[in-house]
This record gives sequence, C-alpha cells and structure tokens, in this order.
Amino acid sequence: MRIFSGIQPTGEKHLGNYIGAIRQYVEAQDRGEPAVFCIVDLHAITVSYDPKELRKRLHDTTAILLAAGLDPERCVLFRQSDVKEHTELSWLLGSVTAHGDLNRMHQFKDKSASQKELVSAGLFFYPVLQAADVLAYRANEVPVGEDQRQHIELMREIARRFNERFGETLVVPEHRIPEVGAKVMDLQEPDRKMSTSVGADSGRVFVLDEEKAIRKKFGSAVTDSGREIRRGEDKAGIANLIGVLSVASGKAEDEIENDFADAGYGDFKKAVADSVVEFLAPVRDAYPEIRADDAELERILATGAERARGYASQTLADVRSAMGIGPP
Repeated sequence: MRIFSGIQPTGEKHLGNYIGAIRQYVEAQDRGEPAVFCIVDLHAITVSYDPKELRKRLHDTTAILLAAGLDPERCVLFRQSDVKEHTELSWLLGSVTAHGDLNRMHQFKDKSASQKELVSAGLFFYPVLQAADVLAYRANEVPVGEDQRQHIELMREIARRFNERFGETLVVPEHRIPEVGAKVMDLQEPDRKMSTSVGADSGRVFVLDEEKAIRKKFGSAVTDSGREIRRGEDKAGIANLIGVLSVASGKAEDEIENDFADAGYGDFKKAVADSVVEFLAPVRDAYPEIRADDAELERILATGAERARGYASQTLADVRSAMGIGPP
C-alpha cells in the first residue's frame, strides 16, 4: 500500500496538527510501501507570506516531524518544491478539473475572505496542486484530518475523470481520518477548529509549548454552564476535551465519561492537561537538538526528494503519454 500526505510549513504546529496529521504519519511509515510525506511549501505561497519566515518554518516543521518519530530510513520525507513533477502534473490535471468544483471548496472561501490585498489564482487552484501531490505517487491512502475530507473527494473525482477520458492511469485514493481527534477544537471557541492563524494563543496548544503554558491553557478552557462530563448537545467544549484526553491517554471516550462521572470540571481539565503534557513531552525533548542542525535537515530533505522523483517522474511520464503530450 502506498501512503501519501503533506503538511504546510506555515506557523507553529499545534495539538490539532499533531493529533490529526503528524501522529498518523508516524504510524503509517511502517504500513506504507512506501509512505511518502511532503512539506508543501508551494501551497504556502498562495497567501501573503514572508520568504525568510517560510524558510525558517520549513526547517521547524521538518524538525517536528523527525522529533515526533518520522524516520527517513523508513519513509520518504521531502520538500514539495524540490520535485518539479508536482507543478507540471497539477497543470495537466487542471484540464480535467471542473471550475465549479473549485468554486465550491470551503477552504478557498475561508482563506480568500481573510486576504486583505490579493486573492491569488494560486489559492483557487490550490486543490489541483494538492491532487497532483497525492496522485503523483499513486497513493492508495491519504492520512488527513477531518478538514481535508472535501479536498480528498475532489482529488478522487479528478482521478476518476482522468481515467475515464484517457484510460486507467491514476490510482483513486482513499482518505484515512482518525475516528477520535479528527478535528481538535479551539479551547476558547470550541465551535471552531484549533488554528495557527485564527483566534488567540490561549485557544491553541502548540506542540512545543512548555508544561506551564499547557496547564494554563487547559485550565482556562471554555466548557459550559453544566457540571456533567459527557458528550452531547451544548457540550462542545467538554466533548473536545474528552476527545483530546482519549487520544493522549489511549482510553475510549465512553471510559473517560465513566471515570469522571463524579468529578468536577476543574479536576477533569487538570487530568487532560496532565495527559497532554506527557503526550507531547517526547517531541519537545527531541526537537532542540534536531532543529539545531540546518545542514542535516537539508540533507534529509534532498535525499527524500531524490527518492520522491523516482515515483513522481514515472507517473508524470504515463500521464503525458496518455494525454498525447510531448514526443511519443
């Protein structure tokens, strides 16, 4: 089984990124043949950004992935812009992508609304490049969070439409979304997902936060006016914390509800904080040494890109041939 997923290098990585994506990557590297993971810097330039900050964040993200347990010997880890097959394939796939489908993408609507100076054509075309990222590796499975479900459905439609028109060439991928923790919500606004760019820092727990900061954020997390620790209507804040504790502790959500049936919100939030502190500690401890060596990070990315090209170039050659592009 081939597995592929990509992660943006923008902003600090938070608990939602770790639970919804990074944790899945580490697990997938022993199932994939190969497991391919890409830091998608080309996607990052579709909105306003600072070039120096982008380079720094790319190394930050690479170091977090390695600290979390990705092993370049057991997976393919690379920088998107180092493999030019992604951009060429995205243009070719654009010929079988419906404008109306792109116009309906939720993330385009959300991100374009926050752009003050320019809504780029790249932001609109973003899902096609994302489809090329996955389809270039003929991936069977894409580990993602809940927020990427619509994008996966679009890339499946693009692959099907290509195959119907030009013959069976591309693999139609399946998403892999965790049953628990697929969408971690903001601790201060539990009706909105945790985000690096939207909301206050008090609503998001960063992977590299110190223990004191993690405890403070969970201690002030918004819950509700009730007292019961359970999931249900008007319990978005508590339900979010139950999901986080379930992932961090390995316990089922039903078991957590039973364990805390007689507890108050204060004790429950402290238990969540304790578990998350322990959950993130190995990454925080390993990160500084890994991040200190830029040359080694570049070596790992370059080696991964060379391996990635071996897969992507074959797919691109098959797509060009099927479409009648270039010499026969």
